Amino acid sequence: MRTSDPNTPVSPTIQVIERIFSVMDVLASKEESVSLKEISERTGLHPSTTHRILNDLTIGRYVDRPEAGSYRLGMRLLELGNLVKGRLNVRDAALTPMRELHKLTQQPVNLSMRQGDEIVYVERAYSERSGMQVVRAIGGRAPLHLTSVGKLFLAVDDLQRVRAYATRTGLSGHTRNSITQLAVLERELSKARQYGIARDNEELELGVRCMAAGIYDDQSRLVAGLSISAPADRLDENWLPKLQTTANEISNALGYKPGHTTKD
Repeated sequence: MRTSDPNTPVSPTIQVIERIFSVMDVLASKEESVSLKEISERTGLHPSTTHRILNDLTIGRYVDRPEAGSYRLGMRLLELGNLVKGRLNVRDAALTPMRELHKLTQQPVNLSMRQGDEIVYVERAYSERSGMQVVRAIGGRAPLHLTSVGKLFLAVDDLQRVRAYATRTGLSGHTRNSITQLAVLERELSKARQYGIARDNEELELGVRCMAAGIYDDQSRLVAGLSISAPADRLDENWLPKLQTTANEISNALGYKPGHTTKD
């Protein structure tokens, strides 16, 4: 039986990924750009192999080529780093208020963020006593138009972007309640804009309903959504004011100032 030493670094199991990591480690070790020759020598990779890896990373914007034959880490890494940083900040601000809201409702409370055409669940407060199986684990994803938080994000998009989303995704459904028609979705988003909340009426999972309120940062940008999930016959409208208050509390912790707006 093979045993692993927890103090021994674990190497990737796919060779090309290990090579990519070694190339990026060399680029990360210097502030200035690095020549192809130096990267090849320091990684021990053949220059042609190194060039192919760098070319693919450049296409993905993970590496920049400021001039022929030299490379540095790219802006895509900064974008991803800011995304992770933003998630951590929101999560830190949200965790305690989420737990308090869960104590009040005894139902799962979810923190979700947008990534592309999906929302990602980044935190959850729940207990086994809620009587509802938690279907979407932390890190799970779901289409924007089928979720309460996803509708909040679509509601801040202009009509052109919403229609582009509908074209890309085809507005595919998961249940008989799923919204699969653009006109119906647009009416739903209009209500979300008007009232500042959104709902999922068994559109993602049969037997589960959700209500959501938005969380905003210091630039008045919608950065996350807070939602309560409950069995369809147990979702209580009396929870709505507390949900909105909790979302506002988290927004305030992120520096949000009501009335301040910013262009996306």
